[in-house]
Amino acid sequence: MRTLSHLFQNNRDWARRMIARDPQFFAALVAQQSPRYLWIGCADSRVPANEIVGLLPGELFVHRNVANVVVHTDLNCLSVLQFAVEVLNVEHVIVCGHHGCGGVRAAFSGTSVGLSDNWLRHVQDVHERFSERLQQTGGPDAQMERLCELNVIEQVRHVGQTTILEDAWRRGQPVTVHGWIYDLRDGLLRDLGCSASSKQETVPAYTQAIARVFTG
Repeated sequence: MRTLSHLFQNNRDWARRMIARDPQFFAALVAQQSPRYLWIGCADSRVPANEIVGLLPGELFVHRNVANVVVHTDLNCLSVLQFAVEVLNVEHVIVCGHHGCGGVRAAFSGTSVGLSDNWLRHVQDVHERFSERLQQTGGPDAQMERLCELNVIEQVRHVGQTTILEDAWRRGQPVTVHGWIYDLRDGLLRDLGCSASSKQETVPAYTQAIARVFTG
């Protein structure tokens, strides 16, 4: 039987470092979870949500899936969103994609990756919607990068269209949806400019962000 003893050792080392930094760290975690942010990101192992924004455990509520997709029938994602907004009262929902995303690449190239093809159909829909404009942005690599950004902007709009966000905004709860892109080449985040803090802001923010993708 194969074991993962090195990961348990890593865990013990990490716990010791955390206690050395703050002896009350784990006691505080047990007492309360009160993150201000929900992160909806890609499952890619190269994009560690907490680390790239410099937040500790307990400060960022996280949902991840292949290609950071938000689908109105995905009860997993919607349950996380509902819990974050209505129970934890997060103030910000961040949809974060990344350049070089394998899921987006498969959708862009039409490469079959098995069962995930059904999930990535949502990204293919985005590609087809903007295919003519994407072809004017340069070669395949440039088009791929733009598609990663377009996919984030699309998912931000989806978040804003959920009954969860619409209900929160209707009752005056302060929650803002953001769309970010992460670059694996330099480790930096960029705001795609599609943030919305109300139902009325969702469509204008989407339209303006899409225009910026193609105009730079």
